[in-house]
Amino acid sequence: MRQRTRRRLRRFLALLLVLLLCAGCGFFALRRLFVLPYRDAVEREAARFSLPSSLVAGLILAESHFDKDAVSHAGAVGLMQLTPDTYHWLCFKLGHEEGDLSDVDTNLYYGCANLALLLSEFSDLPTALAAYNAGPARVRDWLADTRYSKDGHTLSHVPYPETRTHTRRVMLYSQIYRLLYGLS
Repeated sequence: MRQRTRRRLRRFLALLLVLLLCAGCGFFALRRLFVLPYRDAVEREAARFSLPSSLVAGLILAESHFDKDAVSHAGAVGLMQLTPDTYHWLCFKLGHEEGDLSDVDTNLYYGCANLALLLSEFSDLPTALAAYNAGPARVRDWLADTRYSKDGHTLSHVPYPETRTHTRRVMLYSQIYRLLYGLS
């Protein structure tokens, strides 16, 4: 009887060890998929604009996959994929001289500034993320249309599949960054 109990205990401990190894490997595999270069800069700029750093990291992953040299078909540049027009408008609005939008720190600063402004206008996070992707004018039009918004403040449906997918991705990625890296 004691021998059977010991065997069961050994099997249980072996199974537990295998499960722990798999969980540990899964954690490190996820960290390889959800990279976080520029962490200090992301956390600094997120804090400057009172944004969760996990949200900024999730947005960057969805926008450029942390490729500082990324350029979209629409001409959006850098980590946070800002268009030159949005960048010029932000510089004007904030009273800043224009610099190099492809510079990581500049791109992060103005990307976070843009997100903070969108969150102040559209207090609902998914709506603000939709505005980041599709543009605030388009989102204002959607909010005015009862097919897409019941209250005029929150989108109940995003008509563009790309924007709908983008918003969901950023929300998911933000949660993953919070869990993997302990970001705010």
